[in-house]
Amino acid sequence: MTKPKLIRITTVPISLEKLLEGQLQYMQQFYNVSAISSDKKRLEEFGKKNHVATYSLTLTRKITPLKDIRAVFKLFHFLRKERPLIVHTHTPKAGIVGMMAAYLAGVPIRLHTVAGLPLMEARGFKRMVLNLIEKGTYRFATNVYPNSQGLYDFILSERFTSKKKLSILANGSSNGIDISHFSPAHFSETALFNLRTKVSISPSDFVFLFVGRLVKDKGIVEVVDAFVAFQKKYSDSILLLVGPMEAALDPLPKATLDLIAQHPNIRTTGYIEDVRPYFAISTAFVFPSYREGFPNVVLQAASMKVPCIVSDIIGNNDIITHNVNGVMVPPKDTDALVKAMEVLYNNPELRLQFAEKSYENVTQKYERQQVWNALLKEYKRLEHNLL
Repeated sequence: MTKPKLIRITTVPISLEKLLEGQLQYMQQFYNVSAISSDKKRLEEFGKKNHVATYSLTLTRKITPLKDIRAVFKLFHFLRKERPLIVHTHTPKAGIVGMMAAYLAGVPIRLHTVAGLPLMEARGFKRMVLNLIEKGTYRFATNVYPNSQGLYDFILSERFTSKKKLSILANGSSNGIDISHFSPAHFSETALFNLRTKVSISPSDFVFLFVGRLVKDKGIVEVVDAFVAFQKKYSDSILLLVGPMEAALDPLPKATLDLIAQHPNIRTTGYIEDVRPYFAISTAFVFPSYREGFPNVVLQAASMKVPCIVSDIIGNNDIITHNVNGVMVPPKDTDALVKAMEVLYNNPELRLQFAEKSYENVTQKYERQQVWNALLKEYKRLEHNLL
């Protein structure tokens, strides 16, 4: 019996590689899966590695109406030819282009996952435009899946769509966490010693880790400013920034870039394929982002048993409860971040308690197979409803 066709679309391939890691290959057991994204070379590499078909589509992460209209028509023709049962989009640009093209092509099941909304930090005319785009995406979709309760509530409060189109799969998260993979047990003391040596960190240093894109929206300005103030009092502390700089979108101010480059206790690595060893050599994870959907890196920290300091925003507060399994601070509050750093620095027993509680939370609620099973069940439910 021929398997039905499932098409998954993201704006850039890294979302397929990291945010949906393993998921398309799993779904290949039940569907003929194709992945659509930009960057043809990287997309094709993803397809070969995960044994799924690919189709390259020019998509940008900026507001580019003419390019986006061309992408809609190109995708429309592709979908008319392929006739998939399901088109499932992720990320804002892939959402509006994918859902519009799928609607025009008569695709019966059109799904969009919301895993963060850049419009939360937009103002004025740009916010108005992004609101309209988001509403359009949901209008063309048959079903919309916020990946956290906070996003669900926000979408309803902004009246982007009706409650009947919305649902949260499992307990949230787009992909869950592979507990067996994100485990400190994978790394020997020798391997960790070698990594510390490579990044000039001694075993006695207290290491604050950030993992993610080094941009303003992730709270990097506050992380750096807080650490500089903190380190004046606690000289054995290190700030380890793991992730790529992005100069094109939401770049860091020059003052922050200068501090990162010049401060003797701040380390940067650039993009790292496997971040697990960096969690393993860290004492605490710091993630004061301004906006999130459901942050995978906080799940990763919890799975690696690293205590967390996070901003009190949608997504973060779905995973961390203040003073139960971590510390929460208001977003954009450098002073509160310094105080939170001091709390964890001065309380080793509390760090252990938070780490254990977080690990227990993610194993019970966000294990990857639970999320995949919930999504597969939803696909099958929607298929059955078409009969």
